[in-house]
Amino acid sequence: MRTSSTTRAWFQIHFCVVLWGFTAILGKVITLQALPLVWWRMTLVTIALLLFRRVWTGLAQLPWRLIAVYAGIGVVVALHWLAFYGSIKLSNASVAATCMALTPVFIAFIEPFLVGRRFDARELIFALAIIPGVALVVGGTPDQMHLGIAVGAASAFFVAVFGSLNKRYIEHGDALCVTGIEMAAGALFLSLAGPLLPGTGPLFVLPDSHDFLLLLALSMGCTLFPFALSLMALRHLSAFTTALAVNMEPVYAIVLAIVLLGEQRELEPHFYLGVAIIMAVVFSHPLLVRQQSVIADGVAGAGQPGRDKNG
Repeated sequence: MRTSSTTRAWFQIHFCVVLWGFTAILGKVITLQALPLVWWRMTLVTIALLLFRRVWTGLAQLPWRLIAVYAGIGVVVALHWLAFYGSIKLSNASVAATCMALTPVFIAFIEPFLVGRRFDARELIFALAIIPGVALVVGGTPDQMHLGIAVGAASAFFVAVFGSLNKRYIEHGDALCVTGIEMAAGALFLSLAGPLLPGTGPLFVLPDSHDFLLLLALSMGCTLFPFALSLMALRHLSAFTTALAVNMEPVYAIVLAIVLLGEQRELEPHFYLGVAIIMAVVFSHPLLVRQQSVIADGVAGAGQPGRDKNG
């Protein structure tokens, strides 16, 4: 049963990644700046969730301490999206999406402290192996996009924080209810603190009809559904494993950016070489871990007395 649940969760998170692959494209196409874009995204999702009785029922059953925890996570989610779309506006969709591949690097250091698991030195090795790819990515982008890379790295850090925290606390609340609390808290945080953040511009900007339709697609199809589904998947996957799956997002986003936006004209060939190195490193990790787990299980099984081959 556990294997079946884990497999289902794995497929769920990959389906979410397909939908998230469109978020960078929509962020580039929507003409709003990062701050009002994120505010509208979180506000629209909150309004939609308020229509679900399940959200209100789950909210009534939660203690205030957990509500405060989920609200705090929602603030981190808002900071992530603000940095992510800021990176898109400062560079392009391909660069911002590639920065998400740095998430496992941050999780390798953050998750042991936030979730309470033991530090794994192998994750540090893989984190260091990504550095050459990052160097090629930076060298393959125009100088004016380097600030976008730095902001994109910050967005990956925030993903590591809220992904690890969600992993720790998701068992205590209904996924839709948790999503509602986090989205509402994020929107409220941006309403209060957004105008004080440097370089973000005005918050309350009314989108035109074109932007509003794209915001609806972003909020419902690329946020509400996959966000809640990913929270359910986290019940059966570690935050680090989830981050590795999420690293397919840059692949989808870059392909979409080439096909729909023609961004390959803005980037040098060694940018894509750097992306290939990063992807090779992060996707080789689960294969190595699986192989070592099989070896460890075999050694443990062989060391148990009275256990035969059919055991």
